[in-house]
Amino acid sequence: MSVVKEFREFALKGNVVDLAVGIIIGGAFGKIVSSLVADVIMPPLGLIIGGVDFRDLSVTLKAPLLGTTAVALRYGAFIQTWFDFAIIAFTVFLLIKGINSLKRKKETAPAEPPPPPADVVLLTEIRDLLKKQAGKA
Repeated sequence: MSVVKEFREFALKGNVVDLAVGIIIGGAFGKIVSSLVADVIMPPLGLIIGGVDFRDLSVTLKAPLLGTTAVALRYGAFIQTWFDFAIIAFTVFLLIKGINSLKRKKETAPAEPPPPPADVVLLTEIRDLLKKQAGKA
């Protein structure tokens, strides 16, 4: 089997395509959540704690010298990224919880028992006929 044919079979499997779609949607969802955190949640939170913009919070470790940039720990960006993660994780949790509850509802629906095999039906009919004959005698 050629490598190209083998790769085509791999790439066109349903799971691979589903995974690719999930990654693309996840990337877009990540941008939406980042915007939600940066543009909607963090400004009021910064205002509540005194007008602080979290993205600007940092500690300068080394001041800039001639032609160099400052070395700084940007812990505000870390706080913002942490909020992004927390919201994404909570959203995924709610999504999985909803999917699991739908699965449980489907599983709890009573299933109709399968019909008995033909030989069991035949034996049951024979038994019933024997009971009728025994009752007449």
